[in-house]
Amino acid sequence: MRRARSAVVQPEPTMPAAMKSTAYPEPLREPTGPLAEIGSKGGLLPRQRIKALIAHRKLVQATPEIEDVQIQPASLDLRLGARAWRVRASFLPGRERTVEQQLSALATDEINLERGAVLEKGCVYVVELLEHLNLPESVAGLANPKSSTGRLDIFTRLIADRSDTFDSVRGGYEGKIYAEISPSSFSIRVRRGSKLNQIRFRRRNSQQTETSRFHLTDRELAERHERAPLVDGELKLRNGLILSIDLRGAADGTLVGWRAQRYAGVVDVDRIGEYEPLDFWDPIHLRGDGKLILDPHQFYILASLERVHIPPDLAAEMVPIDPMMGEFRVHYAGFFDPGFGYTPKGEPGARAVLEVRSHEVPFALEHGQAIGRLVYEPIADTPDVLYGQTKFSNYQGQGLKLSKHFRT
Repeated sequence: MRRARSAVVQPEPTMPAAMKSTAYPEPLREPTGPLAEIGSKGGLLPRQRIKALIAHRKLVQATPEIEDVQIQPASLDLRLGARAWRVRASFLPGRERTVEQQLSALATDEINLERGAVLEKGCVYVVELLEHLNLPESVAGLANPKSSTGRLDIFTRLIADRSDTFDSVRGGYEGKIYAEISPSSFSIRVRRGSKLNQIRFRRRNSQQTETSRFHLTDRELAERHERAPLVDGELKLRNGLILSIDLRGAADGTLVGWRAQRYAGVVDVDRIGEYEPLDFWDPIHLRGDGKLILDPHQFYILASLERVHIPPDLAAEMVPIDPMMGEFRVHYAGFFDPGFGYTPKGEPGARAVLEVRSHEVPFALEHGQAIGRLVYEPIADTPDVLYGQTKFSNYQGQGLKLSKHFRT
């Protein structure tokens, strides 16, 4: 019998019993008609269930047709349409208005992306997406930037009509969806069909609302870790799995991070392995004291000290800002698909790459300091394809790594 790994578990905040919801929801009654193919269990829908949503064109629609390469183990990549608007400020439409109604007041220029266009850093754009939704009441959408988008410091959020929250599409929603895009470090070239963000679909059981807690508790994570390790080394928990920063680098080198240059060229988001890293990034090397001071408003690519593994029946998301750890943002694209970090021996095999931006004040990091928190959520069914099992899994087994646009 394998010896259980030790865990440091801190008490979780208590909540009234009426507010608690199980992390493994009770199954819904077996659906019928066009919903039968999305299954009966609650949780994030896996790849094969997303395909079922697409097959029933009334639920997820797109012109041109959605391509198989867009469908990840537990998410769907979204594509930019041909219409974009430069706007004076970020906005939400609110419960009573559509995005286009807000654009009529805030847009300063309309841009045709059919042949491609440059989105300038420091500006805010809204782009209509090719995908449209018509969701059942029991299925909601949750969006986030793709990993490569976050590593380019592109602030990307999804907006839906008559919504007062970003990156969230309520159950029963019918209509267009849009991406708000604000490049922060580099100007970018995009075109119709470029993919900057992705959406997940969460099916709720009859006892859950859209505000219910869906994440696994620390106790459940500790039990999972005893059966198969979620992380190498000691398991540290506080409302999720705690990750720390690596400022010592690999044994064969001293590189511990990258800092974005302030005045670099344009990055075409559809060109892979095209760019020389030193034309856009300044390398950060190991210091003798194992410390790094984050300059305010500078963007850094760093890596976790721990290697992680996301089991096939779970997905994970990194909390972007945790004031208990410091006044900085640690991630833009924080979603980890089932199978991320898998190795044949079952040991965790991939570091979490951190997209770090300090806020108003300099902040000192030390090697091994807690910097991020992963929360885990069940998948309704195990995906038929896991992360790393296709040629499009660009970050499987990663260490410190820039986005796929840069040469290794």
